[in-house]
Amino acid sequence: MKKKVGVAILGLGVVGGGTYRTLVDHREFYLKTQGVDISVECVLDRNLARLQELGVPEECIAGSIAEVVANPMVDIVIETIGGVGVAKDFVIMALQEGKSVVTANKEMISKCSHELERIAKRNACGLYYEASCVGGVPIIRTLLDGVQANHITEMMGIVNGTTNYILTKMDQDGQDYQTALKEAQRLGYAEFDPTNDVEGFDSTYKLSILSSMAFHTKVPYTKVYREGISKISACDIAIGKEFGYTLKLLVIGKNSEKGVEVRVHPTFIPSAHALASVNDAYNAVYLRGDALDDIMLYGKGAGAFPTASAVVSDVIYAATHSEIKYSTYKNTANADSATKFVTDFSSAYYVRLSVEDKAGTLAKISGIFAKYGVSIVKLSQKAREEVGEGETPRLPLIVITHKTTENRVKNALAKIDATDFAKVQAVIRVEE
Repeated sequence: MKKKVGVAILGLGVVGGGTYRTLVDHREFYLKTQGVDISVECVLDRNLARLQELGVPEECIAGSIAEVVANPMVDIVIETIGGVGVAKDFVIMALQEGKSVVTANKEMISKCSHELERIAKRNACGLYYEASCVGGVPIIRTLLDGVQANHITEMMGIVNGTTNYILTKMDQDGQDYQTALKEAQRLGYAEFDPTNDVEGFDSTYKLSILSSMAFHTKVPYTKVYREGISKISACDIAIGKEFGYTLKLLVIGKNSEKGVEVRVHPTFIPSAHALASVNDAYNAVYLRGDALDDIMLYGKGAGAFPTASAVVSDVIYAATHSEIKYSTYKNTANADSATKFVTDFSSAYYVRLSVEDKAGTLAKISGIFAKYGVSIVKLSQKAREEVGEGETPRLPLIVITHKTTENRVKNALAKIDATDFAKVQAVIRVEE
């Protein structure tokens, strides 16, 4: 006997529209291959032109969220509104009525999953969010149902297509940041206000979700160290290439005896690394487990249909699994008191200084680094900078350090920046 499941879609923007079309166009395919008849019973969106564009039948258009959650034909509610305002209120109303929820809302899940999951448990319904992280790449399902035999010790990835597109253009075409950003906005990869992407907030929310699942402990987004790409210059990308590095905005999560380490920042990686070849708006996540060693998942990280693929995947999973799974960790607002977080993390560093072109300057700089326990791998001088008449000539000095700690580097650079013979121009972490 075929099972029939009714769904409602809240919001018919890019992802919601893609989800609607996917469910309608593939209904017979899902019935044939998955044994479930998924019917879009109603949609909620005030944009009548959008409803007409997608061909939504008039009888399927709901007038309010109350009408949606009261509909006895609706078993699963899909939320694609975004944000933590109205979207959260609507999701809570659906869960309170015992309807499972599928969402693509990474900010809401990162900030509120503890609250939403508690309501879901109380009402014996599910909360699914594969589409919240890495678009169409099935990273959450992999963590839940693919690599659960492992202790995941490390996670590293590119999870934001906007920033990856910008950095690709800066790398391959030599564009400066503003030019690459404008092109990303023109193509629809970046919002008019790109802050959420370029300053790393989007990646931070995703790392919070993924590291909590991978390490089986709550990792609040507030515990994630964050830096964006807005201060990255084309010259540093070009110099990095000379040293055999490619620059990416990475999410990095590590789980060791020292504790959990989670950070988002621009990172130089060897150009031979698999992540270095992930370009444009594509995403990839690299996992290391104690049994499987290394794997990498790769694909489109955004867009109407890649994200809709993840949404519909959750709908089918919810429709075909009677047993509901919840978090494998204590999902609370704050981190578990037993979980240690590493803040003085270890890395190698790329540093670009502007230094006076005088005898003894290099020795002074090397001495400061040595004083703070920072060992230098490479030093490289570049062509002199232009200075005014009568001013001491200056030149760029590139320093690559051995692996060291964040605090040692920060202290050394603060000391150097306080001198009159050298100023810090750029600092980028290096993952070998």
